[in-house]
Amino acid sequence: MSHDNVWNSRPRTYGKGSRCCKVCNHTAGLIRKYGLNICRQCFRERAAAIGFSKHN
Repeated sequence: MSHDNVWNSRPRTYGKGSRCCKVCNHTAGLIRKYGLNICRQCFRERAAAIGFSKHN
């Protein structure tokens, strides 16, 4: 059994492996709150455009 067969041997329908960033397709550091589903790096780049602001 080769690596390719083992890597995609089961469907990923739940858990961390099933979700990815809408913008860059990255799986780590995902912000899922409010249905955003974007990684933290993309969120920092686009926060103002989405409508989020920093409060001091």
